[in-house]
Amino acid sequence: MSRARQPPLVTGISPNEGIAWTKVTIRGENLGTGPTDLLGLTICGHNCLLTAEWMSASKIVCRVGQAKNDKGDIIVTTKSGGKGTSTVSFKLLKPEKIGILDQSAVWVDEMNYYDMRTDRNKGIPPLSLRPTNPLGIEIDKGRFPQKDLESLFPGMSADFTSENFSAAWYLIENHSTTSFDQLKTAVVNLKKQANKKNEGSLAYVKGGLSTFFEAQDALSAIHQKLEADGTEKVEGSMTQKLENVLNRASNTADTLFQEVLGRKDKADSTRNALNVLQRFKFLFNLPLNIERNIQKGDYDVVINDYEKAKSLFGKTEVQVFKKYYAEVETRIEALRELLLDKLLETPSTLHDQKRYIRYLSDLHAPGDPAWQCIGAQHQWILQLMHNCKESYVKEQKGNALLHSPMLDLDNDVRPSPIGHLSQTASLKRGSSFQSGRDDAWRYKAPQQVVFVEKLTKLVVSQLPNFWKLWVSYVNGSLFSETAEKSGQMERSKKNARQRQNDFKKMIQEVMHSLVKLIRGALLPFSLREGELRQYGGWEMKSELSGQWLTHVIQTVRLSSESLTALEIPNDMLQIIQDLILDLRVRCIIVTLQHTAEDIKRLAEKEDWVVDNEGLTSLPSQFEQCIIRSLQSLKTVLDCKPGEASVFQQQKTQEDVCQLSIGIMQGFIDCLEQLSTKPDGDIDTSHLSVDVSSPDLFGSIHEESSLSSEQRLLIALSNCRYLERHTFLNIAEHFEKHGFQGVDKITQVSMESLKELDQRLFEMYIEFKADPIVGSLEPGIYAGYFDWKDCLIPTGVRNYLKEALVNIIAVHAEVFTISKDLVPRVMSRVVEAVSEELSRLMQCVSSFSKNGALQAKLEICALRDTVAIYLTPESKSSFKQALEALPQLSSGTDRKLLEELLNKFKSSMHLQLTCFQASSSAMMKT
Repeated sequence: MSRARQPPLVTGISPNEGIAWTKVTIRGENLGTGPTDLLGLTICGHNCLLTAEWMSASKIVCRVGQAKNDKGDIIVTTKSGGKGTSTVSFKLLKPEKIGILDQSAVWVDEMNYYDMRTDRNKGIPPLSLRPTNPLGIEIDKGRFPQKDLESLFPGMSADFTSENFSAAWYLIENHSTTSFDQLKTAVVNLKKQANKKNEGSLAYVKGGLSTFFEAQDALSAIHQKLEADGTEKVEGSMTQKLENVLNRASNTADTLFQEVLGRKDKADSTRNALNVLQRFKFLFNLPLNIERNIQKGDYDVVINDYEKAKSLFGKTEVQVFKKYYAEVETRIEALRELLLDKLLETPSTLHDQKRYIRYLSDLHAPGDPAWQCIGAQHQWILQLMHNCKESYVKEQKGNALLHSPMLDLDNDVRPSPIGHLSQTASLKRGSSFQSGRDDAWRYKAPQQVVFVEKLTKLVVSQLPNFWKLWVSYVNGSLFSETAEKSGQMERSKKNARQRQNDFKKMIQEVMHSLVKLIRGALLPFSLREGELRQYGGWEMKSELSGQWLTHVIQTVRLSSESLTALEIPNDMLQIIQDLILDLRVRCIIVTLQHTAEDIKRLAEKEDWVVDNEGLTSLPSQFEQCIIRSLQSLKTVLDCKPGEASVFQQQKTQEDVCQLSIGIMQGFIDCLEQLSTKPDGDIDTSHLSVDVSSPDLFGSIHEESSLSSEQRLLIALSNCRYLERHTFLNIAEHFEKHGFQGVDKITQVSMESLKELDQRLFEMYIEFKADPIVGSLEPGIYAGYFDWKDCLIPTGVRNYLKEALVNIIAVHAEVFTISKDLVPRVMSRVVEAVSEELSRLMQCVSSFSKNGALQAKLEICALRDTVAIYLTPESKSSFKQALEALPQLSSGTDRKLLEELLNKFKSSMHLQLTCFQASSSAMMKT
């Protein structure tokens, strides 16, 4: 299987030569996709992976190790591309030896080259006094390669202080271009130096000649005396005398030279003491230097000096060195305590924390300072969160907000998004708003909202450093980013593996505290009683509106995204997702509840202004109210990455469905309340008429009030529009926003609306049809009319004309409100009239010929007039009424009936025109 990427290719290295541990920058192509993708890095055959720092796919920074080869390639190996190649090479240089008087940026170990007491007779000056140029002529460094010189003089050295000193090597290296005359001058200089040494030795001998001669004379005298006696008798006494003489000579010599030798010994001791002080002044001055550098904050200098002193005098047996080194250890222990206090001090930046941890690690502090710092930071974050809650709870209860330094994490005075939200809401309400005040939103927004924003801002600002500190602790970069401290890095990684579960519990505790504090402020009912005492304490005078809950959800979402960007495991952040889900559900519930309350108050906004279709603004206001509510929930209903659907729980679906049905039912109740309200309770002071319909409510203009029948008609017109348009549009919006159970919502709402419509319709028919029906019987028998004894019909009687006029009045009233309602209302009125007329005809015991002709004339006149509004029920009633009459057998009677009908239609042509004009409307329905 082929790799997904090309092998690494090194095309450049800077610098391209240097000694061991030189920092180099490697450039090329396909150098890996990240730090974890880098598997190997060798320079001149030496593995440099531990010091490698991956910067990008085309750049790596590392340090060159102590390689065996002096020149070689740079090979990069990655997981994604395998082992790579190189088009450039690196040359490893050998470091030059540093002379005693040469300046150096690194520490050079000192060696005991000279002892004044033991070597004073050798005439060799200390190395610090030896000339760096023994020939006394100008040094001219040649360009001979060091490697070639080493091959020419194996095992030798050009250092004139070395035991393997090679003069030829020294001359080639330092005087390869020197002239012969200058070399002669160098020989003269060497001879002068040698003569000075010899003269110094000779002068020392001359200074002791007198003493030497006196001792020689004394010994010669003793020897002559012994030869002159030459007998064994005096041997014993002479031996005794010789001893006495020698003792006297010794005493005399001691007496003569005691003062001189004493001064000499004292001078030598002083000189040696000064030499020791000079050579080891670093140790003797170190305690004072440590204190000074600590005061200046130069901890790096202190640590370097301590490491140097420890390597030189850590295992010394010299008492004075032990004493001073003990002082150094005392001050270093105080420094460890100081650094640990600074490390655990809060607040502190991540940079300072890493710096103090490295200092303590370099000072070999006991325990695990990095883990102590992590624990302190964890407690600090928890304390910040609880202090934030207590602060805002006190402010809500009327106490002044105590600005704790712990809460002043930054000096950012920019207005929060809440400020803009509150300002917008304030402007909509028409209240005054001082835009010049930066923190005016604090006094506009609810305390819980301000608290949540402050709390999340606090966690988002503190937790990243806390997480990065743990990551640095895990990968060992707290101690070193190179291989110089690999032992500490391994110990750190081992400790991190052992404490991984403990840190996970810390993160979970922070997340739980964050979530429960927010729940205590916004969702107190979701906490147990014990948790509510710890995380609650807010005065819940009224629940937050959906607008503020939406803002809170957005704030928590942004916090969750910020924490996710830290690569914190999802299982640790799941509790925040659960909180967001509960907030979204609560926001939907509260918004729908507030919408239901707003819908109930729509009755107050009814202005009874009717348009051409017989509608007021109420249905439109209702629909717009629902749409605004759903639009405000759009961000809440939309699922962000990692979020679950707000309707995934069955209980949420049922609650939302019931609330939606309640909203629809509330508007239906609002319509019923408006239509059935007594006349005296209707405020018509604001009544107006659509200018496009100047003839509407001609009678209303005079009285400036609406009758109950007119309100019923307007309500019926609104119901009809709701059923055919508004409710269907709202159902589409519900489906568009992902609501569940829309069919149920629509079905229940439609049924309730139809029931209201039917009740209002029956009420209107009762108002209008009953008077007309009730006037038929008195009108028929007015003037003691008798069907058995009546004159020949001359036309339709007045009662029927009055009934038709009343029906026309109903038609006019309905037509004025809504043309679409005319067929429905007129059909029912005609049904009621025809049914009553049929009943009256069936109640007549007998008809005379004239009576039958009169009855048939009136029945046919009424039937033909309202023919376009006849229904099967009204047709059946007219048929039953006609069947109750005797049949006309005479052609003369039928002709008379036809003439009278035509006369009636001709005389009332103007009044009956409305029935013909509405035929088109009848056909539409």
